Amino acid sequence: MRFMIMVRANADTEAGSFPPDVDQLMADMATFYEELAQAGALLDANGLQPSSQGFRIQWDGGRQKVIDGPYAESKELIAGYTLIQVRSREEALEWARRFPNPMGEGRRGEIEVRPLYEMEHFEQKGIHGAERFRKLGTLE
Repeated sequence: MRFMIMVRANADTEAGSFPPDVDQLMADMATFYEELAQAGALLDANGLQPSSQGFRIQWDGGRQKVIDGPYAESKELIAGYTLIQVRSREEALEWARRFPNPMGEGRRGEIEVRPLYEMEHFEQKGIHGAERFRKLGTLE
């Protein structure tokens, strides 16, 4: 099972600023990622630049609209992610509980953890065409 751990953005991450103890945070995150890698659970991880550097594409009534960042609601944004592969939801929860506070020690931070769809989810629902994604390596 694959899970994505998403770090919620805040005003500081949207401003592109780092916590005062960023060196300690980087050391803590590196240790955590080394442990994930040694366990064979780490698939990918990275931080995201502020939304001011990005854009959104919206579709409405067959029309497409490009919207440049930044966006008003930083609480709905993601500042980084970690993609893991584990045997169960319980194992994902164990890893998530060990995740260092992404905003720095003693500061308010939040992560969200959600499972990814796997090939079996589509097969169980009788959705055809999903095998094309398996060939691409995007579904397991």
